[in-house]
Amino acid sequence: MSRRLKTWLFVVLAVLTAFLGWRFIRPMNIFLVSDAFEKPVDTSVLPVPLQTLSARECGTCHEDFYREWRTTIHSQAWTDPYFQSDWRFDGSQQICRNCHTPLDRQQPHVILGFRDKDKWDPILEPNPGFDPALQQEGVTCAACHLREGKIVGVLGDTNAPHPVRILDDPNQVCVRCHVVEGDRWDTFFRFPPCGTVAEIESARQSTGYTGELVVDNTADLGCVSCHMPAVERPLVAGGVTRVVRQHLWRGGHHPEMVKQGLKVELTEATANEPGRRLFQLTLTNVGAAHYLPTGTPDRHLLIELRLLDERGEKIRLETHKLERKVMWRPFIIDLWDTRLQRWQPRSFTIETPSTGKTQAAVLEAVVWYYLVGEKRRTRIGYENREPTAYQVFKQRVMLKQAGENEQT
Repeated sequence: MSRRLKTWLFVVLAVLTAFLGWRFIRPMNIFLVSDAFEKPVDTSVLPVPLQTLSARECGTCHEDFYREWRTTIHSQAWTDPYFQSDWRFDGSQQICRNCHTPLDRQQPHVILGFRDKDKWDPILEPNPGFDPALQQEGVTCAACHLREGKIVGVLGDTNAPHPVRILDDPNQVCVRCHVVEGDRWDTFFRFPPCGTVAEIESARQSTGYTGELVVDNTADLGCVSCHMPAVERPLVAGGVTRVVRQHLWRGGHHPEMVKQGLKVELTEATANEPGRRLFQLTLTNVGAAHYLPTGTPDRHLLIELRLLDERGEKIRLETHKLERKVMWRPFIIDLWDTRLQRWQPRSFTIETPSTGKTQAAVLEAVVWYYLVGEKRRTRIGYENREPTAYQVFKQRVMLKQAGENEQT
């Protein structure tokens, strides 16, 4: 090898090493900042007679909706301890505020512009209209219902004291924050983080390879029909009874909602050898158009299949994790994704030992829903006061009496 060739090879390797090193230490921009949420919602024009934009003020007329909202994760979008830990760990990026505190009055700074074309480095100045109390409300009523000085809603004949703008498709409000794009040169994942809509569209074969939004009609997404169940009641106390939507937005934080979308069956199959018994646990996503679980890649399902002896001692334990695994550096790449797509069952088996070995007396099958993985929890310093996982299925089969079982 000539000296000149060696020099060029050294230069190329040095540049490549420096580039990869930079990719490991650079700030993480894991999605594209679209025009839809590069800045918070403008509240410069308030509809009469509103004064504060607080959900409490809305609740003076819309009592039922206010009571429901107070029970939701939306109302905790800013104060949630996990979000706060995760946000600080990732550098307290301004862009996160635009969904977790969507109103301009909820933010301590005004965005004047951006120093970079990707819009991750905003030019800020103190916000004279900042309302710290309103900030604590997270995704408050006005975050979804205030646009251009009017209250948006699907009903226009209510004789409301404030101006109303008709919203033909309420899913349009959802996608402002529940869609992020990820079609970047350095990303090779199927869905962007929190890519719920991209997951729905993927089932219809209509997204690009990185899951950027390709949806012709947001009304087809089904966000509202699932997460805001219809109910007949007045908009205001003493008003006309009509079909409206509950403001609940139940999801991964609510075990009953997850159980509705997840079908789990434990059945006995034919074993390959005499003296053995073979059991099959099958999971099917029957309720969610998106993957289950969805949301941040930290969420996953953990399956535990245990064989116990007569004293309750473990003979065998088999575990399976249904998760999305992403490599974040030096490039963003989906390594694997074993979560449940809709109507595509996934089965796992366990077989009892043959005659002559330690006898199994009980088979126990448990399915856990994890909101965050333990490694991630420790890494970001999240000191949780509530469990980070809960059971969505548990069944015990007494092996010495075929067919007898106990399910919880």
